[in-house]
Amino acid sequence: MPDRADRAAAPPADAREVLADFAESKALRRLYPHPAADRLDPYVLRELLAAADAHGEVGPVLSLCVHLATAVPLLAEGARTEITAEHLEAALRGERLLALAATDEGTGSDLAALATTVAPGPRGLVLDGRKRWATSATTADAALVLARRKPGRHFTSFSWILVPLDAPGVTVRPADTELFRGSGVGHIELDHVELSDGHLIGRHGAGMVTFAKHLAVERLASAAWAIELCRRTIADTDRRLRGRAVDGGELRELSAVRQRLARCAVRVSALDALWRQTCDRIAADRDGTWAAVLKSASGDTVGQVLADCARLQGADGFGRGGAQSLRAEAAVFGIGGGTTEVTLDIVAERLDSVLNGLDGPDRPDRPDGPDRPDGLNGPGS
Repeated sequence: MPDRADRAAAPPADAREVLADFAESKALRRLYPHPAADRLDPYVLRELLAAADAHGEVGPVLSLCVHLATAVPLLAEGARTEITAEHLEAALRGERLLALAATDEGTGSDLAALATTVAPGPRGLVLDGRKRWATSATTADAALVLARRKPGRHFTSFSWILVPLDAPGVTVRPADTELFRGSGVGHIELDHVELSDGHLIGRHGAGMVTFAKHLAVERLASAAWAIELCRRTIADTDRRLRGRAVDGGELRELSAVRQRLARCAVRVSALDALWRQTCDRIAADRDGTWAAVLKSASGDTVGQVLADCARLQGADGFGRGGAQSLRAEAAVFGIGGGTTEVTLDIVAERLDSVLNGLDGPDRPDRPDGPDRPDGLNGPGS
């Protein structure tokens, strides 16, 4: 596999090309084994994100993470019309890329304050508003748009609308950033966009509830990708250090360097263990508490590992394909899908539940009481 420096000179793999490859190999059908396609297999998801990450660019993987883990399952759950069902089938064939437009201009993570509206119109629905930093905005065929249907911050005040990005009144412009090339990240303006009722995803008022469910799985996907990206970066750093001499030996063999690399590996191993422990309950049960724990842990882990690897790479880290440029893009793990501070607040609110989950696994094969074979019957045993 070519290293990141070799791949950086070439155009990034387009998310559409990767989707087509996944579809051809039947991987998309393995990803969504349930007939309704509203749930996914977390291990297949991790496999696909690892394959996409092997191309060496953050942008396309960011696009695929949102499409595979959130947009497609969310659309699948609410595909009740001919229009939404047709878009879903095209997505499952790998022929259509979907964007997710939740964040409004000026409201940030406060989704309950969003100003994008959906109202009754001549054709059924009329949308107005401005969406910011939507992944795949410039490359997708359609966007799932979260819009306000009535005033107030109540969770029933919002709905999801499927918006073709070539519809009259839709303007898409790329975000002003040099980062995330290949992600299609951009801003979407909706100026009196008229659509039929068939573009409503699910039912009116279910927007926030369904988003919370599927956002948990996006956080699971983000952590899976974080593990692969950190693993690859540590291995790349290790390789770079083995080629650098100091005092007649390799820089890699210095005790301080070895320990820092080992600490990075330990952090990623801990995140991997947490991912494996929680993936089924998040994917199947949409457990938002453990999704928040996992998201918080992955954001911190990526930041720490990339900082250490960038420091170890020294001046080379600032070169094409070095850890410093990757570090800037990897900051998205602490922001996208909810900032680390937001997810930590969720953990704090449910602290008892999290701590109770650390009691350890049940062991039906290990009897309690005086007959336990290891004699570990508590204090005084």
